[in-house]
Amino acid sequence: MKLYNSVGPNPKVVRMFIAEKGITVPTHEVDLMKGENRQEPHLKRNPAGQMPSLETDDGQYISEITVICEYLEEKFPDPSLIGRTAEERAQTRMWTRRIDLNICEPMANGFRFSQGLELFKHRIFTAPEAANGLKAMAQDRLKWLDGQLSDGRQFICGARLSLADILLYCFVDFGNHVGQPLNPEFKNLGSWFSRIGARPSAKA
Repeated sequence: MKLYNSVGPNPKVVRMFIAEKGITVPTHEVDLMKGENRQEPHLKRNPAGQMPSLETDDGQYISEITVICEYLEEKFPDPSLIGRTAEERAQTRMWTRRIDLNICEPMANGFRFSQGLELFKHRIFTAPEAANGLKAMAQDRLKWLDGQLSDGRQFICGARLSLADILLYCFVDFGNHVGQPLNPEFKNLGSWFSRIGARPSAKA
């Protein structure tokens, strides 16, 4: 296996997942800032030109971070980060989808359409007029999630660390660096963020 890695929150999700698994996956750096991900040979790995991409042992390529993590979970089931039972897996996938659609996507596009516009405007379709609304949407859903954590749970899915925590942590951390900081009024999320950030995998 080989992970085609770059800067950005998406590759960090996979690196953090790998670190929590305690496995080693060789990496190959793709220079996203220079646009190598939008050129050959990376387009042969992922025709969408996105990062990261995982090369499997049989030479296939897998993209999309949640799919890569699902694949790694099947290959290396211990420790479980998606779930050992159908119920646990359903809970993880439910929260991962909520976080991905309602927080990660609007936060990332809010950045791409504003602070990151110069980098992305020639690479993807951009809508600068939508940036502020997307950022507000992400903050609104973070506020909602803060309320969901008022029951005192340690992790998004209760007492167990999961892909949902890893995904959310990487994007909240990203937001903190690109003008979308975590609102200090979100006390439950703030405590959760500190707990996850103290894990060695957060440095992956």
